[in-house]
Amino acid sequence: MSETPKKKPGALARLPRGFVDRDAAEIAGVNAMLDTIRKVYELYGFEAVETPAIEFTDALGKFLPDQDRPNEGVFSFQDDDEQWLSLRYDLTAPLARYVAEHFDALPKPYRSYRAGYVFRNEKPGPGRFRQFMQFDADTVGSASPAADAEICMMAADTMERLGIARGDYVVKVNNRKVLDGVLEAIGLGGEENAGRRLTVLRAIDKLDKFGPEGVKLLLGAGRKDESGDFTKGAGLDDQAIARVLAFTAAKGSDGAATIANLRAVVAGIARGEEGVGELADMATLFDAAGYGSRIVIDPSVVRGLEYYTGPVYEVELTFPVTNEDGQVVRFGSVAGGGRYDGLVARFRGEEVPATGFSIGVSRLAAALKSLGKLGAEKPVGPVVVLVMDRDQIAEYQAMVSELRAAGIRAEMYLGSSGMKAQMKYADRRNAPAVIIQGSNEREAGEVMIKDLVAGAEAAKTITDNAEWRAARPAQFAAKRGELVEKIRELLAGR
Repeated sequence: MSETPKKKPGALARLPRGFVDRDAAEIAGVNAMLDTIRKVYELYGFEAVETPAIEFTDALGKFLPDQDRPNEGVFSFQDDDEQWLSLRYDLTAPLARYVAEHFDALPKPYRSYRAGYVFRNEKPGPGRFRQFMQFDADTVGSASPAADAEICMMAADTMERLGIARGDYVVKVNNRKVLDGVLEAIGLGGEENAGRRLTVLRAIDKLDKFGPEGVKLLLGAGRKDESGDFTKGAGLDDQAIARVLAFTAAKGSDGAATIANLRAVVAGIARGEEGVGELADMATLFDAAGYGSRIVIDPSVVRGLEYYTGPVYEVELTFPVTNEDGQVVRFGSVAGGGRYDGLVARFRGEEVPATGFSIGVSRLAAALKSLGKLGAEKPVGPVVVLVMDRDQIAEYQAMVSELRAAGIRAEMYLGSSGMKAQMKYADRRNAPAVIIQGSNEREAGEVMIKDLVAGAEAAKTITDNAEWRAARPAQFAAKRGELVEKIRELLAGR
């Protein structure tokens, strides 16, 4: 007799590259982290707002994406009206659209925060995903450097509230006006040089990774990496490269020295001098509020996006960790942002000052996990009511309903297996306890409650099956009418 051929699966169970699944433990840890961040933002007076994951492609800005290639960098598609739509690339451009759309109804300055997934249609790699979460806070409607300073101070407070010790992080601040002044001085001003300016910004942004020599190559003809891949450079001449590198090397022994060095770099350049003045104002505020040691002026911070128009900042973690290969590494930047006074203007035709920053949730969560500050343990599951007799399902459901009415997570086993498999199921659910009522318990008007946590601890000292059956660790009978009370007492003892 021939065997019945196996049916081929309709699809492979697999994830696209650059995307990840998250289990209950990771979700619980991240949610706790998000709640802490949210409380800090609200302490500073920011309020929640939510925008959809999909926007009109042109709302994302001239820099994202290239209108001739609407899928360059973002995930885009056309709807049935042949309009181009895109998954949001960040949370800032959607906020700019929201503020412009509701401008007259919003208080100004408008202080908001939002968390959500963003999407990048880019090549994924180690630690580089195509879907990841950000948590942003922005102030729209204030041109004062005090608004930028406050964001930086809030970033510092957030790190400490999450358990990152002072000295294990630093908030670095710079001003794009200073760099813009330098770029104007070397002939890269004007709209026609926007592409080359962006290349310069991205080159400087690699300073920590490649060092001055690597950045020098990226500012010039280009750089070939270890794999042989070549990155085209900005094409600057030697004199222009020297001036840009002098800007990045202007950091002094303290804030005052750095500001003095920057003044020398941009002397005679009005836009650059304006940026240095804003940095000096911010430094005064940091010192007055007691943040001088936690927030530093650092010319190497430029941020890679073209839309920044003033102060820019990053939160960098400074403590070393050992990775899976035994190498000592640093997490580096986990948050960043800056002033973007021109973004809302795209929708309104008038400049609207704005500043804000974004926390990379996944990267920060990994850092907290390495410090033991992220509760990544599997969360406690529900109390499970076992189904011993199929004709008594209504009674088991009544038990579950009573527990839920008392605010206790509970579920009735809905499978078709016997008691041994049901106990295994409860263990996999990380249930704190199971409720058992067979015919004997029912006749006695009782239920049997098995404390799975205490039972697991007791099992570590019991090696003999006969001893186990005799001891029945952490198992006790309770009157049916006392079910809720006994379960509440058991959970309270955790």
